[in-house]
Amino acid sequence: MERLPDENGSWFGDSGGDDAVAQVVCHVDMDCFYAACERLREPALRGEPVVVGMGYEPGATDGAVATASYEAREYGVESAQAISTALEALPRKIEAATDPDLSVEDAGFYRPVDLDFYESVGAEVKTLLHERAGTVREVSIDEAYLDASGVGWGGVEPFARELKATVEREVGVTASVGVAPTMSAAKVASDRDKPDGLVVVEPGQVREFFAPLDVEAVHGVGPVTASELREMDIGTAGDLAAADPDRLADRFGERGLAVRRYARGEDDRGVEPTGRPKSLSRESAFSEATAAPTRQRERLRTLAAAVAARAERKGVLYRTIGIKAVEPPFQVNTRAESLPGPVADADLVEETAHSLFEEFVGDPVRKVGVRVSKLSFADRDQASLDSYADSDGSAAGQSGQRSLWEF
Repeated sequence: MERLPDENGSWFGDSGGDDAVAQVVCHVDMDCFYAACERLREPALRGEPVVVGMGYEPGATDGAVATASYEAREYGVESAQAISTALEALPRKIEAATDPDLSVEDAGFYRPVDLDFYESVGAEVKTLLHERAGTVREVSIDEAYLDASGVGWGGVEPFARELKATVEREVGVTASVGVAPTMSAAKVASDRDKPDGLVVVEPGQVREFFAPLDVEAVHGVGPVTASELREMDIGTAGDLAAADPDRLADRFGERGLAVRRYARGEDDRGVEPTGRPKSLSRESAFSEATAAPTRQRERLRTLAAAVAARAERKGVLYRTIGIKAVEPPFQVNTRAESLPGPVADADLVEETAHSLFEEFVGDPVRKVGVRVSKLSFADRDQASLDSYADSDGSAAGQSGQRSLWEF
C-alpha cells in the first residue's frame, strides 16, 4: 500500500490543513472483474491466463476482448482487442494441447461474456458496500464510490482494509480501493497499485499525488486530449496543474479548466447515489482504425445485442436507438432514430443500428457504439415492432430524428 506523508498545508483554500473539512471518498474497483467471475465458477482458472470475449463463442475467432486477466495481459492481450488478434498472442489451451507447434504453458483459456452471472456477483458486492457506507454511488457493474466521511481520516485505512477483506471473503473476488478527499483523486488512487491495491491520498496531498503522473491519468483526459496537451508541452498532471488557465481555455474551453482543477486537487463533488439511468450503451474500440465492413458490422451487431440484453435484464423500454462512430483521429459522429413509442426489441436495436451506421460502412473507424435512450421503467404493455409497422410503415425505416449525444 502507498500512503503519502502528512504535511502542514491547505485543502481547497482552508488554512492549516484541517482534516475535519475534508470528505473521505473511497473508490472501489474490482480487479479484472469478468475474469474473476469466471474463476469463481471454475477455480481451476486461478493463476491461468483468462480472456473473456464479447461476441465470442467457444472455438470461434469472432468477437472482442472484454476483459483479460493480468496473466493474459503479459502476453499482450488487451481489452477491446479482436479475439483473432488475441489468439495470435495467446493461443487456446485446448488447441495447444494437440498442436506440437504450440506451447501449452504459453496458452490461455477463453470464455464468452456472461453478463447475467457477472451482474449477480456484482450485486453481492454492492450489497456489502451499502451495508458499510451511508452513501454509495454505483458507477458500473464493478465499481462504486463510497462516502466514508463518518469514518474519518483516522479510521479510513482499517475501514478500507476490512472492506477489501470482506468482499474477498464473502464474494470471492478482489477489489482495489483508492481513498482521497475528492472523487477524481480516489478513482485514480484505486488504479495505482492494482491488483488488490489500497492507496490513501490524504487532505492537502492530492496535487502532490497527481504531479508525477502522466497527464492521461487525470479524470476527463482521454488519449486524444492527452496528445493535444503533450503538443502544448503538458506531459504530466503536474504540468497541467501549473498550466496557464487562459491558454487551456482557448484550446479546450471549460473542459480544459475542469481537468486543470482536477489536477490541482480541486474537485468539490460529493458522493451522491445514482438515480435511474437516462440511457444504456456499449462501445468498443478497434485495436487500430478499420475500414473493413465485415469487422465493423460484426462489432456493431455484438454491441447491439449487449445493449438490448442489458435493457431486458433491467426491464427497460426505450424510444430512441442510436449509434456512435469515431473516425481518425478522433472525429465523433452520432446518429439516433426516434421510435413511435417505447419498445424492447433486440432485433430492432440491431436493425436500426446497422441502418444508422450505413453511411460510415467502408470508412476508417476506430470505435463504434450503440445506445438506447428515452427510457421507460413503468410497467406497461410493450409495443411490438409489428404494431409500429402496421400503423407507421416501418419503425426501422422511418426518417426519424437524428441528434447528437455522448456516451
